[in-house]
Amino acid sequence: MAVVAPVTTVASELPGGRYLEWGPIFVGMLGTLAILVVLMTFGAALGLSVVSPQPYAGLSAKSVAILAGTYAILAHVGAFAAGGYLAGRMRTPWATPDEVEKHFRDGGYGFAVWALGVVLAAVVATSGIGAAIKTAVGATTAVAAAGTAGAASNPAVGNAVASMQPTDYAVDRLLAPGPNAPAGGAAPTRAELSAPIARTFAANLANPQLDARDRTYLAQLVSQRTGMPQADAEKRVDEAFTELKAAEQKARDAADKARKATLIAAFLAAATLAVGLAAACAGSALGAKHRDERTLVGLFGSRRFW
Repeated sequence: MAVVAPVTTVASELPGGRYLEWGPIFVGMLGTLAILVVLMTFGAALGLSVVSPQPYAGLSAKSVAILAGTYAILAHVGAFAAGGYLAGRMRTPWATPDEVEKHFRDGGYGFAVWALGVVLAAVVATSGIGAAIKTAVGATTAVAAAGTAGAASNPAVGNAVASMQPTDYAVDRLLAPGPNAPAGGAAPTRAELSAPIARTFAANLANPQLDARDRTYLAQLVSQRTGMPQADAEKRVDEAFTELKAAEQKARDAADKARKATLIAAFLAAATLAVGLAAACAGSALGAKHRDERTLVGLFGSRRFW
């Protein structure tokens, strides 16, 4: 009968010093942000030097966008690498034969610098982003309301605002003058016609062409206002609706283009942060290695840090 002796695991003695030091992390994070501010300011100056308000002068908008994105990625990666290097080099050495744990801690300080910098930047930018979104939503609402109210009228209408309630549209169609309506009354004013015309156009924007009853109704309104024959009034209505559809499609294309640009920018930002994380961890490990080997790092030919 074999007897198996119990195996006793003896914990190794922890090296001196704290397991986590916040001082080097904060120094690395502040260094990252400071270097990034300097690099981005310098990049803005370079960008202004290659563009021009004059036609056919300077780089194109596409070229400027590509160069700006590339420079921003390189600036973020370099700043995070420098911040991670500071944190790794300034932390207290951990003398232990356990190279795996030592290597993990060296990279962990770079991760801490990156995480703290990203969270701080997000907190600072949140208020500005929230204000920008609120302003954009308000501006979009105002533009949409103005476009609806003036889709078929002149801006000089005044302060009249077209109602977009379905019941109002139904009333407009119900009260549309018939072919035999008396013509003895005064012609309706522009202010009186702007709201029903805008509602009629808005109700038909999703359709490829105007509803037959709406087309006849609008032509009657135009004929009453301008004195044009019914056929000429219908032709004017068709032209106005075609131009309105073209303007709507142009606005949709611009919105889709902006959506795609924002999507690409978001993916690039996420990729930049991911590469910045790798740079911070690698920089921290390199800083710890230089600290252990007492490697002298020169800056612009100087033997001093500054």
